[in-house]
Amino acid sequence: MKTIAHYILPLLALFSLSPWISSGTALLMGILTSIIFGNPYNIQTKKLGHTFLSLAVMGLGAGMNLRIIGTVGLAGIGYTIVGIVSAFFFGNILGKILKIEKNTSLLITVGTAICGGSAIAAVASVVRARSHEVSVALGIVFMLNALALFIFPWIGHYLNLSEAQFGLWSALAIHDTSSVVGATLHYGPQALEVGTTVKLARALWIIPVAMLIGIVRSRNQKSSVAENQKGKRPWFILGFLLAAALVTFFPSLQPAGHNIEIIAKKLMILTLFLIGTNLTKETIKSVGIKPFIQGIALWSIMAIGTLSAVTLNLINI
Repeated sequence: MKTIAHYILPLLALFSLSPWISSGTALLMGILTSIIFGNPYNIQTKKLGHTFLSLAVMGLGAGMNLRIIGTVGLAGIGYTIVGIVSAFFFGNILGKILKIEKNTSLLITVGTAICGGSAIAAVASVVRARSHEVSVALGIVFMLNALALFIFPWIGHYLNLSEAQFGLWSALAIHDTSSVVGATLHYGPQALEVGTTVKLARALWIIPVAMLIGIVRSRNQKSSVAENQKGKRPWFILGFLLAAALVTFFPSLQPAGHNIEIIAKKLMILTLFLIGTNLTKETIKSVGIKPFIQGIALWSIMAIGTLSAVTLNLINI
């Protein structure tokens, strides 16, 4: 099996860059490859995974317009802060009750609080999370994203939500931007516009949250001998912000920024494949079902809470 893996793993890594492979598919493909054939390139895939995560996050900034996102972000700064703080509060409680690994619990929480895979990718690089911790968190997020694509439109129609209400709820309760687009696309053009803009504005919170986590983790690890991995300050987040600023304030760079964003998305998919290849049978058994319980419970709390706030007109846009 290991001999086969020497050939099949590089081939599947290249195949993950094809237009037919989505983020979730790449992660699943990597996990299955590791479980069935093993990973003879374990050291290389771990190193490349961390490097590619940082590069992909920086590249994604090239597809953002800071002016539009900033306007929407300022309009909803109150409920955004409340939502993020609430997610961290409940995520921390659930993680402690279920006795989940610190990094795994943090990644699930930040993915729920901000914007799914992108937030997990950013914070994973900051705290130097292990590959299996990242894989578990991403797997849970992608599973819930897929579920949201089916149940959110049904709930929206059942409750007779307006397009603006549905777009706002989707942006606040669905993890990834791509899934927000998928859920709102067929609900109506206004739902799509509101959902996408609010989600992108929320995504900018990756920057302060990741930087804060990096600073706090670095300080904590200075006084801890139990940790053998050093935290690092998330300078790549500044790269993300710089890329967004350049394409915003220099419109002539927008075509190049769009191409960089496309490359970054492809690189993120390849990264997810590499991360998946580092998840072994032994790791899956040791992780158990508790992280899934945390992810589902936290998502349910946030989805029900934001839906209640939207339907009661406590938050609007």
